[in-house]
Amino acid sequence: MQYGICHLSLVPVRSIPEDSGEMKTQLLYGEHFKVLEQRKKWSRIRIAFDRYEGWVNNQQFVLINEQQYLEIENAEDTKISSDLISFIETDTSVLLPIVLGSTILEPKVLKHYFDGSCSNGYQGRGQLIETALLYLNAPFLWGGKSAFGIDSSGLAQMVYKINGYQLLREAEEQSKQGEALSFIEESEPGDLAFFDNDEGIIDHVGIIMDNNYIIHSYGKVRLDRLDHAGIFSSEANTYTHSLRVIKKII
Repeated sequence: MQYGICHLSLVPVRSIPEDSGEMKTQLLYGEHFKVLEQRKKWSRIRIAFDRYEGWVNNQQFVLINEQQYLEIENAEDTKISSDLISFIETDTSVLLPIVLGSTILEPKVLKHYFDGSCSNGYQGRGQLIETALLYLNAPFLWGGKSAFGIDSSGLAQMVYKINGYQLLREAEEQSKQGEALSFIEESEPGDLAFFDNDEGIIDHVGIIMDNNYIIHSYGKVRLDRLDHAGIFSSEANTYTHSLRVIKKII
């Protein structure tokens, strides 16, 4: 078994080993993974954080050994960058920009240095909405995980990750986590609302706020109204998503 780590800012993880393949998700700086299959140009990986699998260009990661992988995996004080943009200094004194939610590792892993703002450990429910608002107006991007492009499940995953909690990658997977609530009135800010399509498949998620508002990625990261029927857009003057279930994750 081989292991790798993302040493660049944002790396696409694709559905097939081709540059034209659909981007399923992204690797942020510092994310580690197992290499399941390696070809001349591409490798199929399984991301440690959410066990999501896909193909990555071999030029866009570096290999690490098993001991390094396990040290990262078992670290109790994982630090997550908490500014929209920060900088890593490499061992050759080159500045590398990294995005909100990147994983900050000990210099012995990548020989990089960081002195920006970080979150560390569980931050508490009250911080979730503040974190979510950092992504406000970020454009929707299928498979995206940054303020430069993010999808609905990526938004939920990153907000929880930055605050010390683990969510799976896709909305349907996330909907199986946590405790289901019977009514919106039982929810608190930070709970997740899930929505399904015409086929009954959960394909959208948003983070519940105070006063029946929800923050979610739909065209862009935006604030809309939430009620028992779903998400109501004041701009479109119609419901855009049908509510399926509300989950309390923490």
